Amino acid sequence: MSPAPRRRSASSRASRRQFLAAAGTAAASFHIVPRFVLGGAGFLPPSERVNVAGIGCGGMGGGDISMHAKNGANIVALCDVDEARAAGIFNAFPSATRYKDFRELIDREADNIDAVTVGTPDHTHAVATMAAIRAGKHVYCQKPLTHTLHECRAVTKAARAAGVVTQMGNQGHASEGSRLTNEWIQAGVIGDVREVHVWSDRAGRLWKQGIGRPQDTPPVPATLDWDLWLGPIAHRPYNPAYVPANWRGWMDFGTGALGDMGCHIIDHPVWALNLGAPTTVEASTTLDGSVIDNDQPNTETFPIASIITYHFPARGDLPPVRMTWYDGGLMPPTPVEMEAPHRLPGNGVLYVGSKGKMYHGSHGGMPQLLPASLHEQAAAVPQTMERSPGHYEEWLLACQGGPKPVSNFDYAGPMTETVLLGVLALRAPGTRLEWDSENLQVRNAPELNAFVHTEYRPGWTL
Repeated sequence: MSPAPRRRSASSRASRRQFLAAAGTAAASFHIVPRFVLGGAGFLPPSERVNVAGIGCGGMGGGDISMHAKNGANIVALCDVDEARAAGIFNAFPSATRYKDFRELIDREADNIDAVTVGTPDHTHAVATMAAIRAGKHVYCQKPLTHTLHECRAVTKAARAAGVVTQMGNQGHASEGSRLTNEWIQAGVIGDVREVHVWSDRAGRLWKQGIGRPQDTPPVPATLDWDLWLGPIAHRPYNPAYVPANWRGWMDFGTGALGDMGCHIIDHPVWALNLGAPTTVEASTTLDGSVIDNDQPNTETFPIASIITYHFPARGDLPPVRMTWYDGGLMPPTPVEMEAPHRLPGNGVLYVGSKGKMYHGSHGGMPQLLPASLHEQAAAVPQTMERSPGHYEEWLLACQGGPKPVSNFDYAGPMTETVLLGVLALRAPGTRLEWDSENLQVRNAPELNAFVHTEYRPGWTL
């Protein structure tokens, strides 16, 4: 049983609102940096700290909570369905009230928190994030923003209407490399870009794909609330094949390598080239792993390897772009300009321009030009973009009234939709999907629209 929540008096809540409003006047730009960013021995009194609740305390969720605390957030409440998985974070913040059900946390702690972090598996991102938004709380949510395209659009609209501060966990969006990529491309260093290659080595390396549903039904660990872990997804028996981390490869819970790494990789061409929504997308997959017994399609896990091709239309003076995704060990050919022993990184982006090529690793890695002589021209490109004080710092500063985080949901939502459209295409390999972004519909394969959003089980709502 969770301990009784701590309640703030009306006067203390008013004083906090006054402080947060005043902070907005002082923090007019990222050049004005609060003390929690500067660090040092100075202590921030509770009245100046953002009260945060953490939903999902294991893995990356726990890392997010720790980073926000390091930057000055006051961790008031913590929620996780697995006590063992969350033990490290629970022990690190012993004064925080503990919960297993985030719905209970948001209901009982509404007067005590200013903001929420969401670091759960993909299939519960949207329900937890939306609950926080509807309660008027600022939200930091791990990538991908949601599990389905409908959820993504709904969460983005709700956040905008509520006026809350939002940030998605694609840390490389704040990097120096990401800004150089934008500046060099927009300055024409590699000319017009009509072709982009993006890839990841995650599929099959960190979790299994191309497998069917397990048939054994071992007992649920005593520390895990399996029903709450399933959240809005239809019930199935517990199996360690799903938790704590292998859920990424299962279609009902994760979004495969594309969902895991796409928001760290596709992010950069989407941003630098102002790609907007694609008009078509088509997936090619390995036969082994795409079908299971008796050549029936595998609707349980993602294929062992895939290639997904997106087509983006012209945008003003910018030409159309074909972007190709590779995973499961597949990669684009090594550029002929790349001399041995140099090679493309295991996760990254390759831009093919009319005057040259450019590549970088995931998370906004530092861009490299081909031929290398283009670096002399790039060195003369002026700085045109504001630099970030840091990915996590952006969000906490904004919660205190500062500038909007650069990867707020108005940007991260549409970018995540591009990622999730590729995930949708994996359900119909060999079919080029004609995408109606405005209405979130596949024009030429209406049967796939059933996967634009999946029905929640009773008790769960968006």
